[in-house]
Amino acid sequence: MAWNTPGSDNPGGSAGGRPPRRGTDGNPLDAIIDQLRGLFGGRDGGGGGANIGRWVLLAVGLWLAFNCFVLITEQQRGVVLRFGEVSRVLQPGPHFKLPWPIETVTKVNATAIKTFSTSVPVLTRDENIVQVDINVQYRVSDPVKYLFGTRDADAVLQQAALSTVREQVGRSTLDTVLGARGALAASARQQLQASLEAYRTGLVVTEMNLPNARPPEEVKPAFDDVNSAQQDQDRLISEAQAYAAQVVPEARGQAARIRTTAEGYKTAVVAQAQGNADRFSMLVEEYQDAPQVTRKRLWLETVEEVLAGNRKIVGGDSRQLIYVPMEGQGGSASAQPPLLTPDVLAPEVTSTPPAGSDSTRSGRTPRSGREEVIR
Repeated sequence: MAWNTPGSDNPGGSAGGRPPRRGTDGNPLDAIIDQLRGLFGGRDGGGGGANIGRWVLLAVGLWLAFNCFVLITEQQRGVVLRFGEVSRVLQPGPHFKLPWPIETVTKVNATAIKTFSTSVPVLTRDENIVQVDINVQYRVSDPVKYLFGTRDADAVLQQAALSTVREQVGRSTLDTVLGARGALAASARQQLQASLEAYRTGLVVTEMNLPNARPPEEVKPAFDDVNSAQQDQDRLISEAQAYAAQVVPEARGQAARIRTTAEGYKTAVVAQAQGNADRFSMLVEEYQDAPQVTRKRLWLETVEEVLAGNRKIVGGDSRQLIYVPMEGQGGSASAQPPLLTPDVLAPEVTSTPPAGSDSTRSGRTPRSGREEVIR
């Protein structure tokens, strides 16, 4: 039977079955072990105290285990405070820390998209009141600044969003607010993000829209008429642009064709004029070499050109009847009577006929041996 069992005989022990305690001059470790044995083994024949001590130690151990172990999910970030001062930021996964009150962990949802929506009346630059709807989506970018950079980061964002929209709308006209809210929202988003960074909120704006802007109810019918007129203007502009896109290429093609034709005509006229100039220069040289022959040839070419466009009738006496219409005469060409013209003869070449020829003896003027009959 054990020495500490109630009712056992322990020759070397003290009364009550308890082992003798060491003096003050003994080993301190033995004294601590002795106290623990008394705690778990019970005293005076009772076992209730030992059971309570075991449960207390078990509870303390479990509390320490769960207090030192921290699990951070994928959407969270953990901010560790050591005696109230920021120590580190825990990323997703299991982590260990010192027990409370040495270190505490505050979990922040850093991936959730939060939304702030409201409607606010704003005065425009041209002194018109317009009701503007605001929709802001944001998330936490810096958990430390979100917790300790400002007192309430979400409230600061709401106030900054309202102030930014009022400023941007106050700098714009009513037509801009009603018809060009896209650029206005982009500018307001940039200004809002700058304000959040200046206030150290740890928030980042992912989207900011001004989905609707409407006038007060008292003047809503007039503004509806203005919007209808604006839509008609946009429709007419689109139709005009489509018509221009169709007509302009055709006009450019016609212009290119006319330009090409003009350049060809220019080339032909210049070439013809150059040819005529070269021909005239050659005629001048030939005339200088043989003036009589050149004069006769030019006369024959001229007569041929004149007679080629007129009707000619050859009579029984071998004389030519040439119809030459006169200017200013009415009626058809067939109604005019033909005109009798003398024989078409080439100009005589001045020369002295040989003595004793038949023409000299007969006293007649000799005719040229060449007579042109045209068509």
